Amino acid sequence: MFARLPLLALCACAASLVSLSSASPMSRRSAGLTLSVTRRLNLTGVPSIIEADRARAKMLFERATAQNATVMSAKQAAGLVPVDATNQVYNYIASVGVGSPPTYYNLLIDTGSSNTWLGADKPYVNTSTSVPVGDGREYFYGSGLAFGYEYTDTVTLGDAVITGQGIGVAKTVWGFEGVDGILGLGPEILTKGSTSGGEIIPTVTDNMFSQGLIEADLVGVAFVPSTVLESTNGQLSFGAVDESKYTGDITYVPVTSTSPSSNYVGIDQSITYGSSNIPILATTAGITDTGSTLVYIATDAFAAYQKATGAVLDDDVGLLKLTAKQFASLQSLFFHFGDHTFEFTANAQIWPRPLNTAIGGDTDSVYLIVADLGSNWGEGMDFINGMTFLERFYHVYDADNYQVGFAITENTFAEIN
Repeated sequence: MFARLPLLALCACAASLVSLSSASPMSRRSAGLTLSVTRRLNLTGVPSIIEADRARAKMLFERATAQNATVMSAKQAAGLVPVDATNQVYNYIASVGVGSPPTYYNLLIDTGSSNTWLGADKPYVNTSTSVPVGDGREYFYGSGLAFGYEYTDTVTLGDAVITGQGIGVAKTVWGFEGVDGILGLGPEILTKGSTSGGEIIPTVTDNMFSQGLIEADLVGVAFVPSTVLESTNGQLSFGAVDESKYTGDITYVPVTSTSPSSNYVGIDQSITYGSSNIPILATTAGITDTGSTLVYIATDAFAAYQKATGAVLDDDVGLLKLTAKQFASLQSLFFHFGDHTFEFTANAQIWPRPLNTAIGGDTDSVYLIVADLGSNWGEGMDFINGMTFLERFYHVYDADNYQVGFAITENTFAEIN
């Protein structure tokens, strides 16, 4: 047994959107490392996507608002795990090697946290490079948790071999099925307080940069919408953006200064609907997060969106539903970042119809992927742009310059859903 320790929540790379419409600081593809990732839908034991994501959102919010305190009480933590469900509702996973020779683990890609840990499904294999640090670790994810110990070990990401990487080795895990752990890609400051020693643990991206394996401390995320349960069609780019994954320029914006979103890939944005620019969400702070499935907006903004679309809430699925006629007239959402606007088409706003039955829906219905965050505007975390948003754009977290980038891709206007 090990002592209960300060918690680490899933924290998203803090970055906010200001308009700098230039190419990425690292535009030479040869300067970076690419890693293929697998998109999959795994609903084992999950009562609803909404419940799992809201549990995560609550943890993100509560953890950030208590950021100055390095310890969260057991009572607080218990209140932040309301759903008896796995947290990998719909995710992207990467095969990551640990040890020498490496054992490969399927780790969930998370820009909402900074620690890398394993041991959920597949147990950790000690090799000659495994060095126990002695510190305990504790992680809460809203709908999952893990307890274990700190090690340093060799980590293999694609062709890159990182030495002395801090990792967590879980001994007790709840809420993680079908995945071996987490690959945390957020800012390293969020690792403070995750161990009993309280030290900051550099992320895999930070260590690749400091060890000269990549030329910039950044990661590009290329997710791809799909209508099948599992497909290896995404890619992470470390150290340089991958110019083959986007068109035009990347729009960069700085990290928001608004708490608690400033602790994550926090950005400032507003949202309007349709050609008439119907206001949906006034300019405010929120986060982009690979660990959340849907697009979440503040409750009052959600009411405005529901009114604009005419959708009704489907109690069985938890999502807004449109008739075929309503979908035919559904207009685009427009996400405004600084002086730049990105269009989120009608097709992008709906759940992939071939996967309706996977979430408990019927085959002929049209479900919207914009959902109620559960709190009104003005909380400092008023939206979450999750995976279904990121699949339509190329996304960059640039830790060197403390900024986030977005660019148009071939998937932005795809009619796949």
